[in-house]
Amino acid sequence: MKFGVIIFPGSNCDHDLIYVLRDILGQEVVELWHKDRDLKGVDFVMVPGGFSYGDYLRSGAIARFSPVMESVIEHCNNGGYAMGVCNGFQILCEAGLLPGTLLHNTEHKFICKNLHIKSATSSTILTSGLDSDKVLKIPVAHGEGRYYAPDDVLKKLNENQQVIFRYCDKDGHFNSKSNPNGSLENIAGVTNENKNVFGMMPHPERAADELLGNEDGRLIFESILKALIPA
Repeated sequence: MKFGVIIFPGSNCDHDLIYVLRDILGQEVVELWHKDRDLKGVDFVMVPGGFSYGDYLRSGAIARFSPVMESVIEHCNNGGYAMGVCNGFQILCEAGLLPGTLLHNTEHKFICKNLHIKSATSSTILTSGLDSDKVLKIPVAHGEGRYYAPDDVLKKLNENQQVIFRYCDKDGHFNSKSNPNGSLENIAGVTNENKNVFGMMPHPERAADELLGNEDGRLIFESILKALIPA
């Protein structure tokens, strides 16, 4: 499996993703510079977290127009896989590859801490290998993570099982106290209608190394590999 990790000015989680995919999971990984249009034949594009272009104007709004994104849009429209984490999620929404948008957290404060999520569906490659009852502890670090979509879009997301993760408490209960940023219906991640493009605000790459004492995020990457690489 060949992964490409995009590097924007202001990205700060790109090498975290590279480390997990290449050194922990043993996959081929190439770096994709934001000004290049060549995706180098990758199977799966990763759009990392960080502060692309300093988060000026609106998070992801400038990065969406980087030359590489033209190729990413074409790649995804042709059925290729892509995943955005945190700022990457924001960029994919700005590019129209994922439904909805990410707004400022309700308290207008930057949140950086471990939170809990549960998979909301088993119908995607990110979640098909997960135990639907298992609560995952995954870090978040964002100031604009409040997921929003109009009522008709939200209805469609639920009907098509396009919500992939929801924030919950440590016991797996969904409630307002476990919602860190005011996201509608505790939504922490979504996929597109064709289920080949994914976005999530929590950082699974920051919870994928045993040296960090938490490998819950690794389970998400392993689910992807299990679904896409023949045994």
